[in-house]
Amino acid sequence: MKSLLTLALASSFVFNMAYAKEEKKILASPVPKISENKGRFEQLELFNKVLYLIETQYYREVSTEKLIEGALKGMMDTLDPHSNFLNKDFFAKMQNDTAGEFGGLGIEVTQKDGVIIVITPIDDTPAFKAGILAKDRIVEIDHESIIGFSLDQVMEKMRGKVGQKITLGISREGEDSVKQFTIKREIIKVEPVKSELISGNYAYIRLTQFQKRAAESVEKALKKMETEAKKKGGVSGIILDLRANPGGLLDQAVDLSSIFLKDGIVVSTESRDPQNKDIRYVKKSGFKDLTTPMIVLINGSSASASEIVAGALQDYKRAIIMGSQSFGKGSVQTVAQLDKETGVKLTIAQYMTPLNRRIQAVGITPDVLIDDVDFVAYTKAKRDDRYVREKDLKNHLTASIETPEEKVIREAEEKKERQERIQSIEQKRKEAKANKNKNTEDEIFKAYAPNEDYQVLQAVKYLESFREYDQFLHTKK
Repeated sequence: MKSLLTLALASSFVFNMAYAKEEKKILASPVPKISENKGRFEQLELFNKVLYLIETQYYREVSTEKLIEGALKGMMDTLDPHSNFLNKDFFAKMQNDTAGEFGGLGIEVTQKDGVIIVITPIDDTPAFKAGILAKDRIVEIDHESIIGFSLDQVMEKMRGKVGQKITLGISREGEDSVKQFTIKREIIKVEPVKSELISGNYAYIRLTQFQKRAAESVEKALKKMETEAKKKGGVSGIILDLRANPGGLLDQAVDLSSIFLKDGIVVSTESRDPQNKDIRYVKKSGFKDLTTPMIVLINGSSASASEIVAGALQDYKRAIIMGSQSFGKGSVQTVAQLDKETGVKLTIAQYMTPLNRRIQAVGITPDVLIDDVDFVAYTKAKRDDRYVREKDLKNHLTASIETPEEKVIREAEEKKERQERIQSIEQKRKEAKANKNKNTEDEIFKAYAPNEDYQVLQAVKYLESFREYDQFLHTKK
């Protein structure tokens, strides 16, 4: 029993030393008094008694390691939702997520009616090379049924060590039997940025996560689109899409903000000790775009690093923030590695925008509130242009006196235009009737298109209005 207590105290000492070494500047605190230590020893003795009772009296044998790990998790759960004990699996997963690469197969999957469906295999990945196709249904992993498994459970089973093989049982449309595919896991590099020029020369950039080299990827995408847009007079506006971006690395949020800001504070922290204030400044070197009109899209799933970027660009009036209220995750976590395989994620402060606005539990309020509307529903709601105009009236006056020959040409053109409008309306009616009972399953596999996204289209309209107003002012001068 004494040895267990000694082990618990020693572990606590090692933990405190490791953590203090990692974050001593932020977490510096006075040495506990003897009375405080006495209380701690008594509580550890209580913990040790409970541990001993479970080990000796519980009706089944339980791993001591598992019990202590559970106690550590419970201790962290008393703090806040973002402070956690990271066991071997979670610690490794966290490192993979922030690095943007992991041992996997290279497929995007979803779950529909309890079935795991392949959305698409990523080009040049093991799944792609093995012959996995979109709409394939995964029913087995390593010859074991996965019916009833959640999507997260399936994704976890498909991940693993690089070089290890995995066998997927695939049910494919048009084939009676389950087809087996043996695939070797490889490092899958996840590209955090998707970009394209839309509506002519507006640079659309979607950032899905603030992982390593995220800001660098945004810079490359912007440079590429600037080159492409030169033929059309250059990039007229930038749309930075941070919707559903959960955040990630703080340094990447600073680097991304620095692309669009000249100088100043990007973000600061407010910690337990008012003297320990961490301030992150704009990086003055590197690629800059300080003048192109810019809109940042956010929504209720934009969190942490996304809110830092949106808050900084909003405070400096560098960009218009558009969309809906962000998530409000403004607390600061640090990860202390306890040994080679485990760690602790601990909340140590909260973020402040350049104008000292708190993000935690508040979020970023957009300058322009726009609801997320389904594009198909939006287009269906738009009315057809069926208005009768002056030129449709019989014997209407023309804008100028015309010759008999001109009248014949005009009437022929107007007749043709009316016929085309009637045909267009009729065609739309037929399409609506044909699609009434159409199976909507294919919508899952439809590639995302920014020019069919309601909020993106509204952003383009705002940017277009800036350009028109700017041209108006220059013309007026």
